[in-house]
Amino acid sequence: MSRAAGAVLGMALAGVLGATGVAGAQERPAPERGGAVAEAPASVVADVEAAAARQHALAPAARVVCYAAHVQDIGWQSAVCDGAVAGTTGQSRRMEAVTIATSGTGGVCANAHLADIGWQGWRCAADGKAVTAGTTGQSRRMEALGVQVGSGNVAAQAHVADYGWLNAAGGNPVYVGTTGQSRRMEALRVWV
Repeated sequence: MSRAAGAVLGMALAGVLGATGVAGAQERPAPERGGAVAEAPASVVADVEAAAARQHALAPAARVVCYAAHVQDIGWQSAVCDGAVAGTTGQSRRMEAVTIATSGTGGVCANAHLADIGWQGWRCAADGKAVTAGTTGQSRRMEALGVQVGSGNVAAQAHVADYGWLNAAGGNPVYVGTTGQSRRMEALRVWV
């Protein structure tokens, strides 16, 4: 899916589905804002998409989400799925980007809130394809993340500096993390 088509899909999904599931102090992001976007290496995209395909093959009727985090001083981690932890805890390392793919949800959109940028803008991908939000190579912390799926609900939970695991949020879309507090997200869990 092209960037323009993804932005249109994200705005359409946001308009149709509303802002249910807004977590805590997070503000509702604008549908599209600028900001450099990380492009995950082809190997990371392939890893996340393959993980989603494997999970779907095990249970064809199930809804699946797989994701990989880009972490300070580590780089891209291996893909995890369905509520497993991506990122790190207890190491004071910032998450900088995340790549997400779904199966059985009608596609996925993601919007990262980044230090010195704010909300980056929705990026979307069709079912079975991966989308990346955040930045790499800029030493920029991800502070919050919005996730939205094409049908049904999604849930997520963020591990944030000085707070630990925040309450999980569910709905469509969902927002996890913090804004306006200059706190890094360190880890993430997502499930559908």
